[in-house]
Amino acid sequence: MSDELPDSEGTALDRYFWARHANPKSGWTRVAAYPLLVACIYRRDWRGVALTLAFVTLNPFLFAPPEDDDSWMTRGVYGERLWTKADYDRFGYPEVLNYANGVASVYVLYAALRRRPGETALATALSMALKFWFVAEMVHRYEAEAERGD
Repeated sequence: MSDELPDSEGTALDRYFWARHANPKSGWTRVAAYPLLVACIYRRDWRGVALTLAFVTLNPFLFAPPEDDDSWMTRGVYGERLWTKADYDRFGYPEVLNYANGVASVYVLYAALRRRPGETALATALSMALKFWFVAEMVHRYEAEAERGD
């Protein structure tokens, strides 16, 4: 496969963001930040919420671009980049996974603010599972595109 960011069109900031966002360290630390964010909301630790959101916002700029696309997370980000540039059905698959994840995330917020530990944990797990499913679909799309390009 490729060691370059697919579809290098766009502004310099856009290319810079996507290239660094594709670093697996960026992706996996963002994954780890989600349960931390939920825990901070549950505990009403607003400083922790602010720090976690600041980290998630700055995260893509903290890591160098990946050297290759060997990482599952890197291929997922590359696939997402290709997908966002494509003309796709906004209400089709896999976009429906994002809508379902949005609903699950709203429920995570509700359950955490209501301090319902079981519901918070279950909704967080569901939200993360939906996100991983979406990333897996993006990996498949990237790999299919890479095979067509070979």
